[in-house]
Amino acid sequence: MKPPGRLQSLVDEGLIDTVVRQLMSGKEAMVYVVRCGDETRCAKIYKEATQRSFRQAVDYTENRKVKNTRQARAMAKGTKFGRQAQEAAWQSAEVDALYRLAAAGVRVPQPFNFHDGVLLMELVVDAQGDAAPRLNDLVFTSDQARAHHATLIAEVVRMLCAGLIHGDLSEFNILMAGDGPVIIDLPQAVDAAGNNHAQRMLLRDVANLRDFFGKFAPELLGTDYGPEIWSLYEKGMLSTDLILSGHFDRKTVAVDLGSVLREIDDARSEEVLRRQRMLAAP
Repeated sequence: MKPPGRLQSLVDEGLIDTVVRQLMSGKEAMVYVVRCGDETRCAKIYKEATQRSFRQAVDYTENRKVKNTRQARAMAKGTKFGRQAQEAAWQSAEVDALYRLAAAGVRVPQPFNFHDGVLLMELVVDAQGDAAPRLNDLVFTSDQARAHHATLIAEVVRMLCAGLIHGDLSEFNILMAGDGPVIIDLPQAVDAAGNNHAQRMLLRDVANLRDFFGKFAPELLGTDYGPEIWSLYEKGMLSTDLILSGHFDRKTVAVDLGSVLREIDDARSEEVLRRQRMLAAP
């Protein structure tokens, strides 16, 4: 097929020989199957921010580092250049995450190149060599569900040990390759140590896995891997060879209602004094 405009530069650079077909079009990007020499790969074309339905929520981009201080200032001010820099940082975040996670042994698509807003990476295939389906398109036996759930919990742990949390993990961004589940779509990946929302995102990712596979193996619905994983991570005890129980004992602490009411009264008094000072000001 004729290369889309965004892929033409990769053809001109010799990074792509031919474009075979469009594989999918999602909220973040369009993906094409391409030929690179003797290999079949895929090219992910990121959509412009104005064309995407998924917004770069501050929860995901919090504390992301920008090497260029001029870019950081422009991004903070929201200038046109700043928005362009923010978009570039959003795209490169997935590239960085893929290389980082692949090096850590997490099963993600192998990245090969990132050029002009296009990510060239491994085409994940099933046992027959066709493009691998997403989990949400498949039905599993209870044994298969338990096995794949265990594999993905181990991948979540491996990601966290590498310092990252997917942030949007569900059956819609996991492919079923011939050698097992492959995690995709990582532009929103967050730094576990530097993002104040990391715990909530980790718990949500794990809950999504539990709820999906629990449809095929209902006993999984009673597991509590998320809090267990995060608790071990906070204590510095999480490792990839640790055997998890899937259970977590929550400690309940009695609320000091009197203390809470005093805090409210103090805040109310401070607000009254602030208003009085405003009225008294010349």
